[in-house]
Amino acid sequence: MKDFFISYNKADRLWAEWMAWQLEEVGYSTVLQAWDFRPGFNFVLGMHKASSEAKRTIAVLSPHYLAALYTQPEWAAAFAQDPKGDKGTLLPIRVKECELKGLLNQIIYIDLVGLEEDAAKGVLLAGVRRDRAKPKTQPAFPSDYKRSVVEQPRFPGTLPPIWNVPHGRNRNFTGREELLAELRATLASGEPAALTQAISGLGGVGKTQLALEYTYCHANDYGIVWWVRAEEPATLAADYAALAAPLDLPEKEAREQEVIGKAVWQWLGRNSGWLLVFDNVRDAETVRAFIPHGTTGHVVITSRNPNWGRVAGTLTVKVLERDKAAAFLLKRTQSADKKSADALAKELGYLPLALEHAGAYIEAAAISLSDYLGRYRTFKQELLKHIKPSDDYPRTVAETFEISFQEVEKASAAAADLLNLCAFLAPDDIPLDILKKGAEHLPKSLAAAVTDEISLDEAVAVLRRYSLVERTGGNLSVHRLVQAIARDRLREEKKKKWAETAGNIVNKAFPNESNDVRTWPECSVLLAHGLAVAEHAEALVVSPEATSRLLNQIGLYLHGRAEHAAARAHYERALKIDEAAYGKNHPTVAIRVNNLGLVLRDMGDLKGAKAHYERALKIDEAAYGKNHPEVATDVNNLGGVLLAQGDLEGVKGCSERALRIWTEFLGERHPDTVLARENLEFVEMLISARDESSGKSHKGKAKKPKKNRDNHKGTKSTKEKKKSL
Repeated sequence: MKDFFISYNKADRLWAEWMAWQLEEVGYSTVLQAWDFRPGFNFVLGMHKASSEAKRTIAVLSPHYLAALYTQPEWAAAFAQDPKGDKGTLLPIRVKECELKGLLNQIIYIDLVGLEEDAAKGVLLAGVRRDRAKPKTQPAFPSDYKRSVVEQPRFPGTLPPIWNVPHGRNRNFTGREELLAELRATLASGEPAALTQAISGLGGVGKTQLALEYTYCHANDYGIVWWVRAEEPATLAADYAALAAPLDLPEKEAREQEVIGKAVWQWLGRNSGWLLVFDNVRDAETVRAFIPHGTTGHVVITSRNPNWGRVAGTLTVKVLERDKAAAFLLKRTQSADKKSADALAKELGYLPLALEHAGAYIEAAAISLSDYLGRYRTFKQELLKHIKPSDDYPRTVAETFEISFQEVEKASAAAADLLNLCAFLAPDDIPLDILKKGAEHLPKSLAAAVTDEISLDEAVAVLRRYSLVERTGGNLSVHRLVQAIARDRLREEKKKKWAETAGNIVNKAFPNESNDVRTWPECSVLLAHGLAVAEHAEALVVSPEATSRLLNQIGLYLHGRAEHAAARAHYERALKIDEAAYGKNHPTVAIRVNNLGLVLRDMGDLKGAKAHYERALKIDEAAYGKNHPEVATDVNNLGGVLLAQGDLEGVKGCSERALRIWTEFLGERHPDTVLARENLEFVEMLISARDESSGKSHKGKAKKPKKNRDNHKGTKSTKEKKKSL
């Protein structure tokens, strides 16, 4: 039986391994997942055996440990064996600051927080012993006692003596409680690598507001809170050096700012109890030289750039969750209109800056949430460009993103083009591989980038530097407000160019056989992008041929999935485009009319289906003559609806005509010819059965019924037939 089973969360693995090593060095035996559970090992059985057979269980306490689900049964099993603690079966060891609740709060723990290694080793080994903790030397007489806290603590809520935070506290701050707790737990962990944290994310996502709320929430934990405007190198250096004055450093009057800054840096490296906030930093190199060495204080950085390497840990801030965004609007506007709040939050993409922008407008104009929602849907561009929310948000939503757009244009033409292209696609899950396949439609800089993995990575990296896109595997995602503002800043001819480019790329990628179940996974990925590019193309009146074809393929896909109403709507949009582009009697129009007939039949509108089949037949007879395979397709499909209407003679005539045409053009064994023959045999059997039941004579033996099938018409670059039940 082992002496100790060490229960830990993966985030604290280094602590667990260090403990196991120290314990085994002095003769104890341990069970540790990282050392004892090898590949092929049954994890659940191993954990059960270790926790039940070890004499004692060590719980490595940290915020991660307390939040994890699987660690609870491990310490609970030890607690159950020794609920009174007589045997010390459960031994908690705290390695990071955390609040103990419930049963764990009742057990005396070993505390290693803030200790150097030698001290921690001594505390650990002394703590695991079960004998009395009587010291080997006589304790000092109580008169030798000295107060450990030499300065009187500040009254809770008062600001530290050195404080320059330029913004007041946001009384409407909502929805970031978990991030605040995570930031505090990380900074307070005492680990050197965690003392500098970068809050990264999209412009307007609330990075500065999170840092600001942290300063107010934890003002009592610091003697100095110093805010540095870090967007420009000049203001960064000036604000940093300005700390010398309240610190009363001898160098505060030096002529050279660099000398003052170095003095501040040295003072911070020697003293503790301070918090530096570097707001809106461009990249790690910009701020690296200003961060003191050592573990004396805390540094919080806000930046759009997610790349911080070894300079700082990263806390990524995303848009608000749906319910929290709506809750913010309700709180900000003192409204109870949950329905409008939810709808507006969705329209704004749950972006905090846009939500605050809306709240400020509603407050200033004294209108309701529903009123603003209507205005936003009508005047989106004007609202995003011209209204500033408050002094704490010095830029409009459009201005916030414009800065990033201009930086991207300076850094990489391919990256700027990639963002423009993405602005005309759906916001989520943009497959990079469709850009490679459609490179022929792209401008030169982007075409060269998408066909070279390294160049594409570089273009994506530029956009990620400003948090304008997120990359997951082979897909990109872009916030919908970023898309909207990226589109709105383009001149009309540029909008048309990019709408056409996006449409051509998605059109090329969308499968020809989109009503075939084997293509559905691919269609599912491309559906949202197809709908997006079609909407932009229709609004800007570009690429009618590609847009019509794409809408037709989407219709076929949805029709195949029995989403008949949606399929009908897309067929009708395709028909409208083609009628405007080619006239009402063009063969391409016949394709859309035919497919509308198919979906109407499946929706039970036999009269409407028949009218569409007859129109398609009339167009194709005029275009190709009465004995063409396209005409046979129309005739065959017309026969299908006549069968549903009970017109057996009409069905027979259609089947005979289709069989004659397909036999002549395609031969006896072609699938279309076989189809027509089967349909003819089926209707002859039905006529024979009908005549027999009515007393009429008939010849021949009845055959097993076969379903009459229709041919869908679709398009590739030329007209193509598609079959379907």
